[in-house]
Amino acid sequence: MTPSAPPRPRRHVLSFDVEEYFHVEAAASCVRRAEWEGFDARVVPAVRQVLGLLADHDATATFFVLGWVARRQPDLVREIARAGHEIASHGMSHQMIHRLSPAAFGRELADSKKLLEDLAGAPVTGFRAPTFSVTHGTAWAIDELAGAGYEYDSSVFPVRHDRYGVPGAPRWAHWAVGPGGGRVLEIPPLTVRVGGANLPIGGGGYLRLLPVRVLAWGLRAAWRARHAGVIYIHPWEFDPSQPHLPMGRVTKWRHRVNLHRTASKVRWLLEHHRFCDFRRGMPAFRTSATEQFAYGAAG
Repeated sequence: MTPSAPPRPRRHVLSFDVEEYFHVEAAASCVRRAEWEGFDARVVPAVRQVLGLLADHDATATFFVLGWVARRQPDLVREIARAGHEIASHGMSHQMIHRLSPAAFGRELADSKKLLEDLAGAPVTGFRAPTFSVTHGTAWAIDELAGAGYEYDSSVFPVRHDRYGVPGAPRWAHWAVGPGGGRVLEIPPLTVRVGGANLPIGGGGYLRLLPVRVLAWGLRAAWRARHAGVIYIHPWEFDPSQPHLPMGRVTKWRHRVNLHRTASKVRWLLEHHRFCDFRRGMPAFRTSATEQFAYGAAG
C-alpha cells in the first residue's frame, strides 16, 4: 500500500535575525568588535517597523535575537514576545561557529537561552547560527545544540556559497545527526531546484536582489510539494538610511542593494501568502521530517 502524502502545512514560516547592521559578517574585516559600542543602535525602530507589518497582516514570526542585542535592548525582546511572536537564539557574539571552540559555543548556547527565556518569559527552543555556519566542518555544533536542550535549528543552507553551505543536505525539514550522535530537527531556508543544483531564494538579500515574484514562485513550489517555505530577513534590511560602512565596493553593494524596497516586498508577500513562526509550524515540520542526515560525514 502506498503511504498517504503528508498534509499540507497551513502556513509558511517567516523569521528575522535580530542584529545591528554593523554585526554582519561582511563588515568583520572593517569593523572591529571593540568598536561595536561606538555605533548608534538602530535595531529598535527597524524591529518596530517589522512588528507593525506583521500586525497589519495577522502574521507571526520567529525572531532569532542576538545576545549582544538582548543585553542592550531588553525591552525590545519583551516587546516582541508580548506581540505574540516566538523568541529564539542567534547566539551571543555573532561569531561564525568555526571561530569558536565547542566549549565556547556551548557557553553561548546556554547563556543566550537563559538570557532570552528570562526576558521573554517563555522557553527558547530554536537556534540559528550567524551566517548559517553549521557545516560539515562544524558538525560538532549539532551535538552541542542537542545537549543544550534546543529542539530545532535553522542554520544549514543546502547550497554552495562563498561563506557557508552544505550542498548535499536535504532541502526540507530533517533530523540532523552530529558526529557524537546528537540529534535536532533541522529546518533549512527556502531553496529551489534548478538544473540539478539548489539555488537560495529564501533570504533577505535574495528578496532585495530578485523580483518578489521569484520568491513567491518558490513558496508555491514548496506548497505543491507539501512543505512550508522558510524565509529569513534582518531588521537592518528595512533601514535604507543606515550609515555606510567602509566595505569594499562589491561587499557594500551586496549589503545595501535595494534596501529601500524591502518593506514593500515583505508587505506584498504578507498580502499574498500566509505566514507563522517556527513554533506554530512545528507540527507540520515534525510530520514531514522523515529523513536523517549525518553531518560531518563528508566535506
